Amino acid sequence: MDSRHRQRLAATLLAATAVIAAPRAFAGERATAPGHDDAHPAAAKSLDRSGKKRVGVASVYAHRFSGRTMADGTRMSPHDDNAASRTLPLGTEARVTNLKTGRSATVTIQDRGPYAKGRIVDLSPATAQKIGITREQGVARVEVEPIRLPPP
Repeated sequence: MDSRHRQRLAATLLAATAVIAAPRAFAGERATAPGHDDAHPAAAKSLDRSGKKRVGVASVYAHRFSGRTMADGTRMSPHDDNAASRTLPLGTEARVTNLKTGRSATVTIQDRGPYAKGRIVDLSPATAQKIGITREQGVARVEVEPIRLPPP
């Protein structure tokens, strides 16, 4: 085996090892252990424990996330009142109100996201339906009011 062949083989093995050992954070799979708020150490500092109401855009979890593990270690159920927030602590109970319809629902923050710019919360399909967000709309302007924050 010549040296060029050995180098190519070593590079291929190294690349394959990196792919296998890389943490998986693709398409909703959790990259951190349950109980960790985010993969980035600064995330814990950015958690909002103020209890203040926030207004922004809510989106609906895509169906493909059904059954996947959320940040709190539970499985995402499209029939439960679960939600994702980048800034509210996991376990927070919050009232989400659709500002167009005036309808509200109580959710538990169990996941991190949404990561689309300008969105403040991802809602389960069941919750979105309760507050009047249709599948065709996919997004709506909402108010998120924390009701109960978990202990630090």
